[in-house]
Amino acid sequence: MDSNLFINRELSWLAFNERVLDEARNATLPLYERIKFLAIASSNLDEFFMVRVAGLKQMMQSGVAETAADGMLPADKMAAISERTHATVGELNRLWQRELLPLLASNGVALLGRSETRPDQRAAMKAHFTSMVFPALTPLAVDPVHPFPHLRNKSLNLAVILRKESRRRRKDAAENSLAVVQVPAVLSRLVPLPSAAPGTTAYTLLEELIASQAGDLFPGYTVDQTAAFRVTRNWDLNVDEEESEDLLSTIQEELRRRDRGAAVRLEIDSGASPALEAQLTAALKLTPADVYRVAGPLQISDLTALEAFDPRPEHRVEPFVPAVPLALKESDSVLAVVGQRDILLHHPYESFDPVVRFVEEAAEDPNVLAIKQTLYRTSGDSPIARALSRASENGKQVAVLVELKARLDEANNIAWARRMEENGVHVVYGLIGLKTHCKVVLVVRREGSGIRRYVHLGTGNYNPQTARQYTDLSLFTTRQEIADDVTALFNMLTGYSEAPNWKRLAVAPLGLQRKVLDLIERETARAKKGEPARIVAKMNALVDATTIRALYAASQAGVEVLLLIRGICCLRPGMPGVSERIRVVSVVDRFLEHSRIFAFGTGAATDVFLSSADWMPRNFQTRIEVMFPVEDAAIRARLLDEILGAALKDNVKARQLGRDGVYTAIPKSGAEVRSQSVLLEAAKRAGEPKTAQPVLRHAAAPELGGEPPRQASTAVAS
Repeated sequence: MDSNLFINRELSWLAFNERVLDEARNATLPLYERIKFLAIASSNLDEFFMVRVAGLKQMMQSGVAETAADGMLPADKMAAISERTHATVGELNRLWQRELLPLLASNGVALLGRSETRPDQRAAMKAHFTSMVFPALTPLAVDPVHPFPHLRNKSLNLAVILRKESRRRRKDAAENSLAVVQVPAVLSRLVPLPSAAPGTTAYTLLEELIASQAGDLFPGYTVDQTAAFRVTRNWDLNVDEEESEDLLSTIQEELRRRDRGAAVRLEIDSGASPALEAQLTAALKLTPADVYRVAGPLQISDLTALEAFDPRPEHRVEPFVPAVPLALKESDSVLAVVGQRDILLHHPYESFDPVVRFVEEAAEDPNVLAIKQTLYRTSGDSPIARALSRASENGKQVAVLVELKARLDEANNIAWARRMEENGVHVVYGLIGLKTHCKVVLVVRREGSGIRRYVHLGTGNYNPQTARQYTDLSLFTTRQEIADDVTALFNMLTGYSEAPNWKRLAVAPLGLQRKVLDLIERETARAKKGEPARIVAKMNALVDATTIRALYAASQAGVEVLLLIRGICCLRPGMPGVSERIRVVSVVDRFLEHSRIFAFGTGAATDVFLSSADWMPRNFQTRIEVMFPVEDAAIRARLLDEILGAALKDNVKARQLGRDGVYTAIPKSGAEVRSQSVLLEAAKRAGEPKTAQPVLRHAAAPELGGEPPRQASTAVAS
């Protein structure tokens, strides 16, 4: 198929990050919410360089000349990425310098460079430097005797150009030297200064403070120039699991080595001289294309701390308390409620606390015999991991699959694995060559003369902190066939067991992709017969070329395809004769859209699934993933009409993908609908006795449980 029908994965991700940056541009948002989105866009670029750009550089160095479905070679991708990311960094600089920094100042918050300070502020800086900072610094010379230091990934540093007059030379024959001072991460980046007036605050940045006093670090030298800089390194692990006798120890050792990965990007103060830039790029083995000049603070995510020092509510989003569904609010036992019927929770609108309570209750319940759980990412102080340890101490059989290769969370997961093992939990690390990404808990409980199994299946991680920031779904059930499949899944993960014939679950890499393709092809066959046919899919990323081709075929057959894709989308909608009936929408708002929901069919024949997996090659082929059906009619209706429906009707935060690969705002017709606001209100009502209903619908949202027109179109069904 023509490569022009596919959008490049990396460029699609950069387009997503630009939509995040759009929120920082949004003048209707509170000040600190705009700074938060600016910080997110900047931090997103860090991970992009650490993983995607680093991988492309390795491919180029190895002479790889393979093309993906989009037809681009690694060198082509790198050139396009460089152009796009330099433009994004330019916009980050503009937003900070021309909008957000002046907005802070106009609201009484001054962030001052050393040249902008008054005498009393400079005196305060000197005192703070002498008492709190100077003892923690280690000036590092760079010369033939002192090689350029190895700088940690994403660490903040100060380059210093020094001049010392030679006694044997004329006064104008100065000798220049380079030194590096690492900015201590253990010290606060924001240094408070005396303010100009009551009700105002003033700060300088730690690197500005160090630069202003750099002469004290190099007595006998004159400081000619200082410039803050930051290095991004290749951060991927290189682990041969088949050769490893102890995977935990191997990954622990690899984590120590990872900080020595090759540099892939240099960020430097925009005021640095070309000569200094050349010295740093040579030392780091980088090219000029790898250099990003920043007209503002490096590592801008540190500045989100400003919000903590400003109590004014008008500068932050209104806080919210996640709702608790009425049935769970009125019961002391989550197990008792789940034993009566399936329960769906929509985070963060609905509290994650019942998930924690589910595990905690099972840990203490004398009738619970066993708990089995997967942990991909969890919080540093995880109540779930603590509960699993208590369950083991209480004599229950506890098996936990900890994914040690969860990118950027490896160290945290190793710490929890060791702690749980010490408490008697049986900890395993999954299957060789596969990441275990599914989110599953199985509780085995003695009831009467038999046992009953309680299951939690989720689209997101067992992390109470991110559950307040990411939109995800939790399904609790005791349905026997789902419990049978979950039991078989854990037996496969923890022991020697062949994959069963799954009754309800679709599991990667053992048939999930085939199941998705079969469902797409079923709708395609219906459309060819002249029957109503529809596919609605919500996910984080759509990359898999085989699945995209199947969606193109469905569109050509007359299937209405509605895609809610937060991030990467390699499918190109609206192509004549190929994808005219496919609509792609992305919502970027206060919460990170993270849930995966897939609906196939129309009316009562609609099959709805939830999943831990996006439609990407890695999810289908190199991860243990689960897609599970929603069999409760009320929950299915809620997913279709409330959650998917509201998102498809969003005309405030949604952007629609055009066939040119550009995302544009959706024209407003009628009332404004901001889907996350709709869902916040729906969750709030669900927890109130007077208005609680089994299915909540927003009047403006299309009811996807109904049938679309037989002649499919790209419009949203109403």
